[in-house]
This record gives sequence, structure tokens and C-alpha cells, in this order.
Amino acid sequence: MKKITLLFMLIVGAKFSKAQNGLECVIVEKYYITDANDATANATDGVLPVGSTTYRIYADMLPGYKFQAAFGVPTHELRLQTTTLFFNNEDRGATTPTYSKTHAKSNTVMVDSWLSVGASCVGNFGVLEAEDDGVANVVNSDGLLINNDAACGLPLTTQDGHRVGTPEPVTAVGITTEIAMFDNQNDGTNGPLFSTWNGSWASLNGSVGIDPVINKVLIAQITTNGVFSFELNIQIGTPSGGTQQYVAKNPVGAETMLPCLTYNSITDVNGNDPAKSIPVIAIYPNPAKDAFTLDISNSKSLNNNYTIYDAKGSLIAQKQFGDASSKYNERIDISAYPKGMYFVIVSLDGAITSKKIIKN
Repeated sequence: MKKITLLFMLIVGAKFSKAQNGLECVIVEKYYITDANDATANATDGVLPVGSTTYRIYADMLPGYKFQAAFGVPTHELRLQTTTLFFNNEDRGATTPTYSKTHAKSNTVMVDSWLSVGASCVGNFGVLEAEDDGVANVVNSDGLLINNDAACGLPLTTQDGHRVGTPEPVTAVGITTEIAMFDNQNDGTNGPLFSTWNGSWASLNGSVGIDPVINKVLIAQITTNGVFSFELNIQIGTPSGGTQQYVAKNPVGAETMLPCLTYNSITDVNGNDPAKSIPVIAIYPNPAKDAFTLDISNSKSLNNNYTIYDAKGSLIAQKQFGDASSKYNERIDISAYPKGMYFVIVSLDGAITSKKIIKN
């Protein structure tokens, strides 16, 4: 068996492209916030403190780029930190999301802490809740994880952030001791700091998002009831076969510093310019029977409309809805429409987004 070294991972395709930043930003999604109901889970699965937040971290790349590694080297520390401890599920929990979607229905498995290169469980990509398709949503068999906290956007009972596919596996390089804190135990060694100066979690083949145009790759899920922060360094592969390296601070040579590689949950800011936030448009449920919800967030737009077309291109409905500068939510009645495929075209200050919906 060939020995995989961190040095190898960081010089794969040792050409560096400075034409453009393939890593647009790192997105932090508040995936779930626990309530008293979740604290009733069987203690043998791990006590989940009330008010714990599950964070999902995504590498958002341009089309054609691939996530290769989150790394620490002697000049750049890689760290994930909490002021308390990380939560690890003791039933199916592991250092990477190796549980099945069937197992995700049990107790608090779905909010386990782990590292990833795209997967949210076996046979599923992790996606933003707002970009999920609402198909085959996980229904918790223990009546847990049903909290609908406004700070988390869509509830897991509506869109669970899993989409069927075949993500790449995680390769741990030089972090055997460090990664153990995310295993299935809560004995006090599960935090408060994951740190490496000479290791990485990596994708040997390179990872892309389930939607290659959007190209967001889930790289970690962390649950904690403390203040969560991180400093990340990321290597991606370019379409031409080269590599680009992005660091949280003190770039050297061809490295690029990105403010979004640093995060603190107190300020809930990871260096992204809010004025440049990309609007998130979701429609759910999908498929729908009598109605679906149009949900828009992160929009700064004041001049907006949507139109609905059938599969033949005939206009079915349209509406001007004006201000979506904070959040817009509308339940759209489709009970009178024939069964079939429809297209929802949303215009935010002239920027067009198309969504497909199936009526059953």
C-alpha cells in the first residue's frame, strides 16, 4: 500500500493558477438548534445540551474546481474550537459521516460532529437546507430534531440537507490522534480544540458539489453548546489540473488569504461581505400536491417578481412581489394545475434563477 503524506497532498498537480480565485468563499450554515425535547434522548446515545447549535461548513467553489484538502502546515494552523465541548453521538457517531440515511432517523445521529469532503451520510451529499429538494426527508423515529428555530432557516422536518449521490470518502492525513475527538464518545476528550500544524482531511480524487454549477462541498459538521470558531486553510484543484491554496492569515508565496476562512459564532461573521451575499432561493415541498412555499433569503433586492411556466413553456402565473431585502416567504397554490413538471422563474433586480417543481 502506498503511503499518503501531507506533502504529497499539497503538491498534487504542482501548478498554481492565479487567474481567478476558484474558492469563492466558505459558507457557515446553522443547520439546527436543540431544544428541551432533544435533551430527552437516551443518555446512552450522548446527552445533547439544550441550545446546542449544529454548524455545517461548505467550500463554495467556481464550476470545474475540486476540493482537495483542509490542511495545517508549520506556517498555518488549522483549528476548530469551542468554549465547551463538541457533541458526538454515541450510537452511530464517527469521525466522518459513515452512518446510513436509515440510521439518521435514530435519536440524535443526524447532528453528530464529523469531518467530510462532501458527504452527509452514506450515499448522500450534504447540501444547504435551502438547496435541498425535499425528497425522502428523514423522519426521526424518536420524535427528536423537530425544533423550528428561526435562527436556522428551514426546519429539518421540511428539508434535511441530504441529497442522494456518491460523495468521495475522507482520507485523514497525519491527524489520527486529533480526529479521535469526533469519535463516538463524550468523555471530556471531545474538545475543546481540534488543531493541526502538520495534517489534513482530504479527498484523494477531489470533491465537487452534487450540483457542479453551484459547486458547494460540505467539509464539516460541528455541534456544540459553546462559542464555535475556526481558522481554515484549504487547497483546491483547478480545471487545468493545477492547485490553489487559501489560508486564514499570513499568506506566503502563491497562497491567497481569504477572510471567510476565519469564523466566530458570537459575531456570526466569517469575513464574507454581506453586500455580496448570494440570495438563497428555495421551493418546498418538492414534489408538491396542492401548494408549495417560495422562500428567499440573503437578498438585497427591491424589484422582484416570479413567473411559473408549464413543461410546454406556457405562462401559468406571475406576480410582482417587491421588497425581498430581508426575507420573503409565500405559499403558492397549485391545486388547480394538472400533474406534471413546472418551472418557477424568480427575478431579483434582474438576476434570474430557475427552479423546477413537480406536482403530484
